[in-house]
Amino acid sequence: MTKRLPLLLLVPVLVLAADDPVAARLDAVFAPLAQGSVPGLAVLVRQDGRTLFQRGYGVTDLRSATPIEAATNFRLASFTKQFTAMSVMLLVKDGKLRYDDPLTKVFPDFPAYGKTITIRHLLTHTSGLPDYEDVMEAGAQRWTPQDQIRDEEVLKLLKAQTKPRFAAGTSWSYSNSGYVVLGLVVAKVSGMPFGEFLQQRIFKPLHMDQTLAYVAGRNNVVHRAYGHAKQKDVFVERDQSSTSATLGDGGIYSNLSDLAKWDDALSRNTLLGASAMKEALTPAKLSDGSPTRWPAQKNEDNLNPGKPVSYGFGWFLDPYKDQPRTWHTGSTTGFRTVIQRFHQHKLTVIVLCNRTDLDAAQLSLQAADTVLGAH
Repeated sequence: MTKRLPLLLLVPVLVLAADDPVAARLDAVFAPLAQGSVPGLAVLVRQDGRTLFQRGYGVTDLRSATPIEAATNFRLASFTKQFTAMSVMLLVKDGKLRYDDPLTKVFPDFPAYGKTITIRHLLTHTSGLPDYEDVMEAGAQRWTPQDQIRDEEVLKLLKAQTKPRFAAGTSWSYSNSGYVVLGLVVAKVSGMPFGEFLQQRIFKPLHMDQTLAYVAGRNNVVHRAYGHAKQKDVFVERDQSSTSATLGDGGIYSNLSDLAKWDDALSRNTLLGASAMKEALTPAKLSDGSPTRWPAQKNEDNLNPGKPVSYGFGWFLDPYKDQPRTWHTGSTTGFRTVIQRFHQHKLTVIVLCNRTDLDAAQLSLQAADTVLGAH
C-alpha cells in the first residue's frame, strides 16, 4: 500500500519570500513534477554568490516517505567527474603529477598502449581506453548489483586488453574508464584511498560535511535519497547496478547545501587559482589540432552523435544560447543530476533527481531561462 504523507510534510522548504515572482515561476516549473509521496528532485539556483531558490519536491524513498530537502544526499553519477578532475589538478599543483605524464609512469605494468596515454588524455576523454562496461559484458565473470565491480577490477580488465579503441589524442569518446583510472591515479600518487583524498583536500576544506565517495562497508550515506524508475506508471526502487561501486567516474553522494559551497569555491577559486583552473576550462583539441566531436555511433553515453563537443577537465564547455557555461550531467540507475554554471550571468542551477523519468538537464535550462528572462 502506498504511504501518504501527513499534510505538514507535503510543504517543502523554500528559500525566498513567498511573494517573490521569480520563486513563484521556478516553483511552477518543478511543483507539478512530484506532488505527494512520489520520488522527486531537489533544485538549487544561485546568482552572484547567493542562493535565490532552494527547494525539495517528493520523497527520498517509498518506504519511509521522507520529504526531500536541502540536506538530502543524492548519488551524483557523472557529476562526480569534476571532483575527480579537481583532485588530479591538486596533485599537479603539489608537483606530484604532470598532465603529460604517461599512464605507464603511474602503473608500470599497464600494457604497451598505455605508454602513449597521458593524464591529460584521461581528463579530456581523448585516451582511447576501452569501455570497461563493454569489457565486463564480454568476459566470463558476471557482476551484479549485489556483487559489484570495483575500481581495482576495472583496472585489471583494462590491463588485460591489448589495444585501445583508438590511438590516444586522435579522437574523442566519453570515457567512464578514464575517470575510474584517474581515481586510481590519485590514490596511487597521493598514497591514500581516493575517497580519503577527496575528504582531506576538497570536502573538509570547503566544509562539505555530508559529501563523500561511498564505499560499502567503509562509510555510510546519511539522509540519502534512493533511486527509482517508472514502470507502467508505477515507481519502483532501482538504486544500484553492477557498476555502482566505482568511484572516480560517478561514486560521490552530495546535497544542495554542500553543493552550494562547491559552487562558491569555484567562483572564488578557493582550491586552485584562476590560472590553474584555466586548464580545466580550456576545450580539448586532438593531437593534430582539430576540434573534438562526439562519436558518430549512437550509444547511451553519446549525447549528440557526430556533432562538435567542447570538454575540458571534468566539465563540458559548450555554450547555451551563445552564452558561455560550464556544465555536467549525471545518469545512473535511479538518478539523474546536473550542474549548469552560466559565467556571464554568475548563475548556477543544480538539479538532483532520484527518478529516471525526469530530464534534469532540460529542467535546469528551463530554470535558467526563467531566471534570466526575469531580468
